[in-house]
Amino acid sequence: MRIGQLAERTGVSERSLRYYEKQGLLAADRTPGGHRDFPDRAVDRVILIQELFAAGLHSKKIAELLPCMRDTDGGPSEVATPRLVADLSGERDRIDRMINDLIRSRTVLNEVIEAASAGLRRPHV
Repeated sequence: MRIGQLAERTGVSERSLRYYEKQGLLAADRTPGGHRDFPDRAVDRVILIQELFAAGLHSKKIAELLPCMRDTDGGPSEVATPRLVADLSGERDRIDRMINDLIRSRTVLNEVIEAASAGLRRPHV
């Protein structure tokens, strides 16, 4: 499929898809006219890349991780290394810290909202 079709099917801009290809995250064949020709499985790959970006991973880490993802049969990839597992565990710990920080921020915000709301309920003189 052409890049426009892939963009439409995934909701990802053509610019982002070209970036993914430049970073080695996505591969396309070329037509005789030089146009990108992505296989159908590129849709799933792009969705996976988007999920990894959303998890806070950067493109270099994603490029390292993609070959280690589960094989098509669902079994673990043989390419994974102990270092990669340790790096990914560190990323998960970072995300957990961010979640905890956000929960604390929400708690403080809830307290401020409650205090402000209580002030609104008092009669003004």
